[in-house]
Amino acid sequence: MSAAVPESHSPAVRSAIHKIFRRVVPLFFVMFVANYMDRVNLGFAQDELRADVGLSAAAFGLGAGIFFIAYALFEVPSNMLMERFGAKVWLTRIMISWGVVATAMAFVDSAGMFYALRFLLGVAEAGFFPAVIYYFSRWLPDSHRGRATSIFLMGSGTATVVVGPISGALLEMHGVWGHSGWQWMFFVEGVFSVVLGFVVYRFLDSGVEEATWLTQEEKAGLVEVIEAEQEARGTAHVRVSRWKLLADPQILLFLWIYFAINVALYAVTFWLPSIVEDIGGLSAFQVGLLTSVPWLCAIVAVYVSGRISDRIGKRRPILVGLLVLGGCGTLLAVFVSPWAGLGALCLAAMGFKPASPIFWTIPQSYLDARAAAPGIALVNSIGNLGGFVAPTAFGIIEDTTGSTKGGLVGLTVVGFLAALSVLLVRGGGRNDRVRTRPAKSPAAQASPAPEATPGAARAMPPGPATA
Repeated sequence: MSAAVPESHSPAVRSAIHKIFRRVVPLFFVMFVANYMDRVNLGFAQDELRADVGLSAAAFGLGAGIFFIAYALFEVPSNMLMERFGAKVWLTRIMISWGVVATAMAFVDSAGMFYALRFLLGVAEAGFFPAVIYYFSRWLPDSHRGRATSIFLMGSGTATVVVGPISGALLEMHGVWGHSGWQWMFFVEGVFSVVLGFVVYRFLDSGVEEATWLTQEEKAGLVEVIEAEQEARGTAHVRVSRWKLLADPQILLFLWIYFAINVALYAVTFWLPSIVEDIGGLSAFQVGLLTSVPWLCAIVAVYVSGRISDRIGKRRPILVGLLVLGGCGTLLAVFVSPWAGLGALCLAAMGFKPASPIFWTIPQSYLDARAAAPGIALVNSIGNLGGFVAPTAFGIIEDTTGSTKGGLVGLTVVGFLAALSVLLVRGGGRNDRVRTRPAKSPAAQASPAPEATPGAARAMPPGPATA
């Protein structure tokens, strides 16, 4: 992976950036693949897990969603501990601990244990995403953080494509050495994350100064550029607390929109395998292959929508269109045959999946540099609670009606309401040449921002996001 480096940087800085894109960025991409894989594999284990453990659809949905409660509660403490122990140690801890918990999921034998392990998985993973964004802020100039973040975010889309066939194949190991297929799936994929954690410790460095693969000239040049950018931001603005941000109507709109995006996205993520199984006559591996099709379409949509939004410099119209497309896809899936429904869910995935990275470019253009850190952390923490609501509500609806169609109609409503809400927000245009001007609220000050790459947000300022 490489990136074009502006001529404004010195040869040493340009060389350092190329090395980072070859060594560090691909490592984070693989880490995010493993991270997202441990989230979405639950949807493939649903039927066997519920049958063996005796879980209702509502109980399964609650267990799937409780992960996000823990993630939201422990995200900020995790970021604070990362600042204390260093990125290398803390990111390694996050990966190994979530791998251990994911492996332990293979031994679930009761609803209580299911809930406990899902909660612990959220605790283990908490802080991973903002930690990586913070890491980029200490290793890359502003001009390249967006590109690095874009590549990193592609890991989730890649995971949704590859996890289907892999999980489907592992589910067909049912009966091997006396264990169910879902147990093999959790065990193998969890062990993969643990092993990857040790690889991360071997190849990751906490700071630029520790990187033996950079020359002294490259280190000095990179540190000089990054510190100059951080100093410029630090002298121009005042840090804003989360509580003050909550008084800003625009921030509340951001919270709702990102919450709605996550409700739609995680509902499709957790329940897509079950919906595909309604086609009938498919093996677990075939279900896995078909489940990957909507996400493959979504990856293409992420790339195309990002390119279009960069070209026209307007994010809001693109985001509105994506949310409407996602809502139309889920609505169409209610009224057509299972095979046609798979095509409809391709439309839903192509709408909801790219919506998330496109969304993040809008708060970045609205918030000033000092408000960006707490603002992004606030939106990310509360918005991710949509991952709790989505599977929980779907489970209750299936238990009540015996079908997921009511849930799909609900997703349609959520998508359309979110699209209408986007029309009310400010920001989301090309603002890299806009001069900073004072506003009534610190959160409403606009700061110069580099043009975002496909679906990527600018990295947060240094330090973990705290109130």
